[in-house]
Amino acid sequence: MSDDYAERLRANRREKDDFFADHPQSPIPPEHRDEFDGLDYFPPDPDYRVESTVTVHDDPEPVEMETTASNPVRYLRIVTFEFEIDGEEHALAGYRQEGDDGAVFVPFRDKTTGQQTYHQGRYMELEPESELADGDRVTVDFNLAYSPFCAYSETFSCPLPPEENWLEIVIPAGERAPDLD
Repeated sequence: MSDDYAERLRANRREKDDFFADHPQSPIPPEHRDEFDGLDYFPPDPDYRVESTVTVHDDPEPVEMETTASNPVRYLRIVTFEFEIDGEEHALAGYRQEGDDGAVFVPFRDKTTGQQTYHQGRYMELEPESELADGDRVTVDFNLAYSPFCAYSETFSCPLPPEENWLEIVIPAGERAPDLD
């Protein structure tokens, strides 16, 4: 991993910490903001910035995702990202809500979930530069994995990663579990 990449990642993390500490829309409850001194992260690790192969779902299937507030939300499974970590093949589905053309939403759980990371899972958002096609190569960067807003406050309702996105490996990258005690 280049020093330039690691420094950009650290700068991104500092910017997020500033937002969480001071912004009116921060998910950190106001009564906790004074003692908030930044999120906890795993160190940047190039082994968890992987190239994936894309499979596009031409007729996207709807997927009902449970939420922390028990009101399911509907997403469309638009792509599958296949990648290798430690010599083993893995796959994660990518989703969008109907009518959304923005980032590809990739919620997931791994063997750190509930241990070192938020107990309901983490998210990534992939922003491909163009429309995805079968066989495209896309970087999946777990160093950018983050905890949803509901990890900081029960006032937020967050989709839970569906079982198809539960990885049976440890991904020590991205955000660690928030410490709000």
